[in-house]
Amino acid sequence: MIGLIGKGLLIGIIVSAPMGPIGMLCIQRTLNKGRWHGFVTGLGAVASDVIYAAITCLGMGSVRGLVENHQATLQLIGSLVIAFFGFYIFRSNPVKKLQKQKETKLSFTQDFISAFLLTFSNILIVLLYIGLFARFGFVKSDYSIWMLAGGIAAIGIGAVLWWLLITYFVSKLKKWFNIRGIWLLNRIVGSIILLISIAGILSVFLAYHFQLPLLQIH
Repeated sequence: MIGLIGKGLLIGIIVSAPMGPIGMLCIQRTLNKGRWHGFVTGLGAVASDVIYAAITCLGMGSVRGLVENHQATLQLIGSLVIAFFGFYIFRSNPVKKLQKQKETKLSFTQDFISAFLLTFSNILIVLLYIGLFARFGFVKSDYSIWMLAGGIAAIGIGAVLWWLLITYFVSKLKKWFNIRGIWLLNRIVGSIILLISIAGILSVFLAYHFQLPLLQIH
C-alpha cells in the first residue's frame, strides 16, 4: 500500500508539473492577484485530474488480467507515450502564454471553476495517465478497490503539494521572477519525464533479451 501511495504522489506531481496553459494561468493569477488565487486555480486543475485518473484506473481495472498478461508491451507503449509527452514539454515555450496583465477580478469559486473547465476540456490527459499507470504498474490484480482509491487520492495529494509549492515560490520570488525561470522549469520537468520513459524502454529491452524482471517503482 505504501508503494502504491508513493506511485500516486509521483504521478500527481508529474501530471501537474509541466507549465502548460493551466500552469501559466496559475502563475499569472499568483503574480497579479496573490498566492491563494493561484493555489485555488491549481485546485481546480487537481479536481479534473483526479476525475480523469479515476476513469483511467477503472478502465484499466476492468481489463486487469489483460494488463498483467501484456505488462511488457504496455510498459513499452506507456514509456513511448511518456517520452512523447516529455519531449513536447521540453521543446515547448510556455513564456508565450504568460501575459502579466490585469485580469477581471474573480472570486475563489470562479478561479476554481475556470481552471477545472480548462483542464477538463483536455481529454488527452487520459493517454498520459494510461502511459504512467502502465509504466509504474499502478493497476495490479492484487490491489483491492480501496487500495486503488488510496492511490487515486495520493495522485490528488501529489498534485496539491505541487501547486502549493509552486505558488509559494512564485509569490515569494515575484520581484525576481523572470521568464527564463519558467522556461528552465519546463526543460527540467521535460528532461525528468524523458529519463523516466527511457528507463522504462530499457527495462523492456533488457527483460526481453536477458530475461530480467521489468524495472518498476515499488
